[in-house]
Amino acid sequence: MKIGQQDTILPHGSTCPRYHLIGPTMTDNAFDHIDQALRSGGPDAGFDFLAQKVLDDKNYPLLFEVRLLKKRHELGLPLIQTDDSASMPPETRREYDKAFIDAAREVGSLFLADGNVPRAWPYFRAIGETAPVAAAIDKFDSPEGIEPIIEIAFMERVSPFKGFQMILSNYGICRAITSFGQYPCRDGRDDSLRLLVRTLHSELVESLKRVIARNEGQAPETQGVPELMAGRDWLFEGHSYYVDTSHLISVVRFSLDLNDPETLGLVIELTEYGKHLGSMFQERSEPPFENFYVDHGVYLRALRGEDVDGAVAHFRQKVEGYDSNETGSAPAQILVGLLARLERYNEAIDISVRYLSEVSPSELACPSVFQLCFLAGDYARLKTLSRERGDLLNYAAQALASVNTA
Repeated sequence: MKIGQQDTILPHGSTCPRYHLIGPTMTDNAFDHIDQALRSGGPDAGFDFLAQKVLDDKNYPLLFEVRLLKKRHELGLPLIQTDDSASMPPETRREYDKAFIDAAREVGSLFLADGNVPRAWPYFRAIGETAPVAAAIDKFDSPEGIEPIIEIAFMERVSPFKGFQMILSNYGICRAITSFGQYPCRDGRDDSLRLLVRTLHSELVESLKRVIARNEGQAPETQGVPELMAGRDWLFEGHSYYVDTSHLISVVRFSLDLNDPETLGLVIELTEYGKHLGSMFQERSEPPFENFYVDHGVYLRALRGEDVDGAVAHFRQKVEGYDSNETGSAPAQILVGLLARLERYNEAIDISVRYLSEVSPSELACPSVFQLCFLAGDYARLKTLSRERGDLLNYAAQALASVNTA
């Protein structure tokens, strides 16, 4: 048996595998059966025999071609295609495209029923249906053939969170951290970040407990990092550490996007651990996080609702003390982002006007001043700023918003 592969193109540009016979794929007896079916029952009987034959052989790609061959016959189209781009009347094209979609769905489903996700995916991708493949991936629990499943789930966005879980469980936290830095979409990203935090926190707790048990004869029952460190300064003697510091730094950095208090609490514990590390493990970061673990801890606590005023004052003082020619606009953007997260929009507007007026909105990693005015419901200020900056679009937006809220 010898099969060659090329692509069939749908009108919207999607592709799926298409197979053509290059040499004999059936016994002479099968060819005789086709002749017999055609003589006794006509074309429909011939197509039915051929479809059943390839289905029994589990030659699903060829079944796809059989379904299209039958439809070409029904529509009076050439039975052997020589030009995929040949024009068809609109109604004929619609019928043929529907047959294509039905055949792709059928063949993809057959591959899924056999547990072959990689072979199923091109057919569903061609017709823009990801749900059946996502459902199959969510049930996938074999370590065999995991790499193509991860590629489909994670990189092709079919089930990103499940793909991330597979990366973490099969390849470990190092690769998971690298993959998270390349996360392909918003879907599942927050869940993946929470999983990453919990995994590193658990790793740290278990590592600390092992060392404490070895030195004290018994590990404490607590799962809290501060409680494990309390009264045990000896844990950090001789530049000791208990999780890979590069993993710790990455997870703390990622965690600025967190929202839920429970996970924020775990990261705050990670920063407390980081503050205890020896000087050689203290990350030297860019402003406003020069004192990496201390500054991140302040920021994360504010997101959790702890000492919010102190955190705002902490970062405001930093921004006011910088020379923006040296630090750039990043510190001010981080403060604006924090204020926006805390819904202190008027303060965020003031900082944005003062420090970010010359920064293009496309270069901002925080809400623009126009967005902040809209969030604050301050349409008068939005109107003034729009006029000052010659921004006709945002001026129109505020005018419409003002009418809608009048």
